Amino acid sequence: MSIWFHEKLDLAALSASGANCMHGFVGIEFIGYGDNWIKARMPVDERTKQPYGRLHGGASVVLAETVGSTAAAMTVDPSKFATVGMEINANHIRPVKDGFVFATATSESIGRTTQIWSIRIEDEAGKLVCISRITMAVISTDRA
Repeated sequence: MSIWFHEKLDLAALSASGANCMHGFVGIEFIGYGDNWIKARMPVDERTKQPYGRLHGGASVVLAETVGSTAAAMTVDPSKFATVGMEINANHIRPVKDGFVFATATSESIGRTTQIWSIRIEDEAGKLVCISRITMAVISTDRA
């Protein structure tokens, strides 16, 4: 059973929505979804690397928060509710120097007032790069 408010997600529109904000600046694009997960990718390039030539940990958190918060927003009626981040954590496992990283957000709990999402970030070989968890508040649109 699908958790999404709308039966079908428009991945191109989700990617385009970030054109003039953080996820657009670092090249994040949404590439897939299923009944309870959504996936995006981000390039490992001059925008997302730290001075040592490795993927910046902050860029991994940007990717995790983008995918988790977008997923949360897709589960509620946007005319009544908004989802906003309350807490995020990340454990950085291995470095990446080039290519793409892929983040998959999976719902852990979708409640009336809070949601929890787990986000796995992997390299092109499918090796775990970062594991993250985000807690989202569900608020009325008049408070957003």
